[in-house]
Amino acid sequence: MRGSGTGRTKAPDYASLIRATLAAMLVAAPFGIARTASLQDNIQMCGACHGENGVPQEKTTPVIWGQTEGYLYLQLRDYKRGDRKDDQMTPVVEQLERDDMFALAKYFSQKKWPSLGQPPAPKDVVVRAQRANVSVGCTGCHQDSYLGEGTQPRLAGQWKEYLLQSMLDFRTRKRANNPGMSDLMLATSEDDIKAMAEYAAGL
Repeated sequence: MRGSGTGRTKAPDYASLIRATLAAMLVAAPFGIARTASLQDNIQMCGACHGENGVPQEKTTPVIWGQTEGYLYLQLRDYKRGDRKDDQMTPVVEQLERDDMFALAKYFSQKKWPSLGQPPAPKDVVVRAQRANVSVGCTGCHQDSYLGEGTQPRLAGQWKEYLLQSMLDFRTRKRANNPGMSDLMLATSEDDIKAMAEYAAGL
C-alpha cells in the first residue's frame, strides 16, 4: 500500500516475493532437480500478485478469477514460449508444465469474478466507446456484454489501468502474441482506446 507525504510506505516488491516462492520450491531438490509443484503450490504463487481473494495487488495486474479458461491457458502457453513477455510472469511460467497450465486455467476460470468497485463510465465516454466498437468490432469476439467466451477474454469489470495498458501495448506491438489485436489497436485512436478501457472496466 502506498502512503502519502513523509509517511509514505514502500510498495511491496512482488517480483522479489515471486522469486522467493520459486526458490522455496527448489529447496531440497536432489541433484539440482526441482520437485514437481502441486496445484496448490502454483495457486499460492499466482495469488502473490493476482490476489488470494481474486483482487490483484496492483491495478496493472489483471483479474484472473472467473476469466475464460481457454484464454488463461493460451496466455500461460505464450509466456512459456516467449511470445508474450513480462519480467514477473516469465520466471513463474518457466516452472510450469503443460498439465500445470491446464489445471491452473481450469481452477481460476471456475472462481467467481470479484468486484473491483470501479464506477460506470460517464455518458460521453460510453457514447465514444460504443462508437469505437462499431469500427473495431470488440463485441465480435468479446461478446455483447464483454464477458468473453472460449479463448477470448472477459473485459467487463477488469481493471481500467490494465485494459488501457494492454491495448496500448498491442498498439506498439510490445505485446506481440496477437497480431490481429495489434492491427486493430493501430487503427484506433488513443482517445478511443482510453474510452473503451474506461467503459469496459465500469461494466
